[in-house]
Amino acid sequence: MNPLQKIMQSDSKAIKNIADQLEAHEVQILYTQIERDAEGKPLFQEFDFQLDDSQYFYPASTAKMPVAILTLQKLNELKSQGEIVNAQSAFKMYENGSRDIIIDSDSTAQTGLPSIEHMIKKIFLVSDNDAYNYLFDFLGRDYVNQELKKRGMGPAHINHKFLYGADNKNTAEFEFFNDSNEPIYQQASIASKVDRHELPLKGMIKGVGYTDNEGKLYNEPFDFSEKNYFSLESLNKILKAVIFPESLPENERFNLTEEQYEFLRFWMSRNTLESDYPNYKNGDYYESYVKFFMFGDSKDPMPDHIRIFNKVGDAYGTLTDVAYIKDSKNNIEFMLAATVHVNKNEIFNDGIYEYDELAFPFLAELGRQVYAHELDSKK
Repeated sequence: MNPLQKIMQSDSKAIKNIADQLEAHEVQILYTQIERDAEGKPLFQEFDFQLDDSQYFYPASTAKMPVAILTLQKLNELKSQGEIVNAQSAFKMYENGSRDIIIDSDSTAQTGLPSIEHMIKKIFLVSDNDAYNYLFDFLGRDYVNQELKKRGMGPAHINHKFLYGADNKNTAEFEFFNDSNEPIYQQASIASKVDRHELPLKGMIKGVGYTDNEGKLYNEPFDFSEKNYFSLESLNKILKAVIFPESLPENERFNLTEEQYEFLRFWMSRNTLESDYPNYKNGDYYESYVKFFMFGDSKDPMPDHIRIFNKVGDAYGTLTDVAYIKDSKNNIEFMLAATVHVNKNEIFNDGIYEYDELAFPFLAELGRQVYAHELDSKK
């Protein structure tokens, strides 16, 4: 029997609250069991629940994961062209055309200067929007979409930054510096040629109303057709390409060095309080801040023997987590991806969603029950 079917029939209140209204909550789940052969090679068996690549859900900050990955790939491409810029190089950003400075310092960095490496840390530690926006501009959206398509990571489409009123078509200008503060690489504004995706998706028009950023209510459905899109399967594959690159054909792997893979895995698996630069130990954050599976409904410390390599998304009433979970004490490893929607009043952008009542408890309990299934399977 599909273990997800059994879990979704659970008597757990956190599961039942969602399972009793599956259509309203737009649930999709993908669970990957992982076994190792005699040589240690991973073997995968997938189970899914309501998985549907054509059903739209808003991916929110899960879109930051491929952008972080592809930023390192682009640096490798620049190196192959003779450029000496790298992930530690300090950079400045300027408004396209005006040269007005967007960013030239970062108080959270040990050097006080922004760098690609530091932005990636922020993305995985607290899902920082500005960090994503800077990397989005470094890549340009056409590069992201072309690379994801070329590597079979679709259906997927990046269309926008997380900044109200942003110019998503024309990027900012960049200037990188060496340790002596000498310019080593300049990048002019990049204009994207593709304005929006043309994927035939269901459910892109949602709800009965929405509010604008000034709080004005519009009594009409909310249109997601120009928003970012990733299927749950594509997000899962992108993560798998970082955790298990050797499991994919060479033409589908990202062009990264082993050192870059290790860097990504390390910061994907850190909890919010395990960093000095940037430092989030100010009381506003807790260990499971961006770890929804198993621990997302609690602010208690997480056990040291469980590591979650993941990226979450949280916006417009939709919570999504895509994770590789490893228990070093019990020799358990598995992948889990899920999305759930909670918006009882069907009004978008009003900030009224049932995250704490329904969504966080559901994803946490789902993670715990899959983990319990793994423990039983080991026995």
